[in-house]
Amino acid sequence: MNVAVGLARLGEPTAFAGRLSADPFGTILRRYLERSAVDMRYVVKATEPSTIALVVLADGHATYQFAPGADFLWSAGELAFLPGGARAVHFGSLASWLPPGDGVIAAAVSGLRRSGSVLISYDPNVRPSLQPDHVIARGQVEQCVSLAHVVRASLDDVRWLYGQDADADAAALKWLALGASLVVITMGADGATAWAPGQPPVSRPAFPAAVIDTVGAGDAFTSGLLDALARRDLLAPGRLGALGAVELASIIDDAGHVAGITCSRPGANPPSRSEADSWPAS
Repeated sequence: MNVAVGLARLGEPTAFAGRLSADPFGTILRRYLERSAVDMRYVVKATEPSTIALVVLADGHATYQFAPGADFLWSAGELAFLPGGARAVHFGSLASWLPPGDGVIAAAVSGLRRSGSVLISYDPNVRPSLQPDHVIARGQVEQCVSLAHVVRASLDDVRWLYGQDADADAAALKWLALGASLVVITMGADGATAWAPGQPPVSRPAFPAAVIDTVGAGDAFTSGLLDALARRDLLAPGRLGALGAVELASIIDDAGHVAGITCSRPGANPPSRSEADSWPAS
């Protein structure tokens, strides 16, 4: 949902496919999506309670605990609309690796990948409290990576999946070998690095901003990344191969800019197009 809100605020026509409860929390989420001009036609009105996420902030950095609910109970019929006329489909986070809906999502996205008509974006958004087994988590994430053209993950994700001494370069190259065309690993204050087949990695510094908290930073970066691709007419599977180092650096800068603005204020509150365009670079 954060990615959908971020894209809509940046001016991209965006629909959200999610299972929202009819309880008061679900009503709050619906109104939030509507205020951000997100298309709601694919939202499922779920009877189950809303998922609750408890966020603990320490020095601006967030840790999470979850009480899963409506989000994870997808049926094949509820996803039969895909791709729904979209140029790109983004998936990931808890719904992509929590049963019973994870299998349904994987099957639907697999069909999109085989069709070759839609760019697929993926963010694993690893949560150690819900994925205590590293080996199982790694298998789940790698299966999803194999379905995606664009993968955005954090260095914390990589280290949880492959070990605290894991090398980001090795993980990114593995994901490219699994089928991704663009891998971006964000590293907090150390910026982000992008990998594409056949060229050296491109690293860019973090956007300079006073960090208030990091809630929603990864999602904001992902929305900025997809928006940057869309504005360059690269939001298609066959066009990512044309990315050169200079253009890739510019794309990562744009995404980092969106994430930096989000980190400069409380909560998952990504910027509007006008804010992103006018926010000072230093």
